[in-house]
Amino acid sequence: MNLTIFQVDAFTRNTFGGNPAAICPLDSWLDAELMQRIALENNLSETAFFVRKDDVYEIRWFTPTFEIDLCGHATLASAFVIFEILKAEEKLVKFHSHKSGALEVEKNGDVLTLDFPARPVSKTNVPEGLIEALGKQPVEVLKARDYFLVYENEQEVLDIAPNFSKLLEIDAHGFIVTAKGETSDFVSRFFAPEVGVFEDPVTGSSHCNLIPFWAERLGKTEMFARQISARGGELFCELKGDRVKIGGNATLYLKGEIYV
Repeated sequence: MNLTIFQVDAFTRNTFGGNPAAICPLDSWLDAELMQRIALENNLSETAFFVRKDDVYEIRWFTPTFEIDLCGHATLASAFVIFEILKAEEKLVKFHSHKSGALEVEKNGDVLTLDFPARPVSKTNVPEGLIEALGKQPVEVLKARDYFLVYENEQEVLDIAPNFSKLLEIDAHGFIVTAKGETSDFVSRFFAPEVGVFEDPVTGSSHCNLIPFWAERLGKTEMFARQISARGGELFCELKGDRVKIGGNATLYLKGEIYV
């Protein structure tokens, strides 16, 4: 069996920036074990598979180790493939995930905008070893699905060098670190060693937490954000009630075939 595969860099205008995702359009669903093996072979932070059903695209996301419930950059990359490669005429792509429900991506020029549920954070107890594992004392520790640590400034976030062995001792999907930005409204980084991703270059789903938090702190609903990983990425953010809009660019790096 031959499958077409694309590799797209999301949340960037430039190849070698943003967050790379592998995208596999399918006519019908493959066995979950096979999709997992493809994701492991790709060895990217996420591989997305989608199947068109009428006017909706069913979508699933896999890290190299297991299936996850939501992935922003791979959804943006999937929409890029639908708009730019498959030449969809509509300006709004509707996705559905059995784990995260209805998701939409709108095209406006070269900017693609995700419409995702907001996931506000709240106060939490600080687990033993968390601060030691990250190596820097935060101003606040909050939590939704992921631990959410607020730092004094952008440089502190940039300087964090996690001890991933110690992070793996903490029962958590991921760790968001953030601060007010110097040339953007806010900056962040995201670590998820439990799912096989030590540092995610640009994380759309973490902005489901970041946008409502910073909207309240900054007193504004439209914001520009930067994820300051080594590859880096830029996101155009908006809070709309209980939803968030996460916009960015994407570029095609690779098109090919896989044989399974």
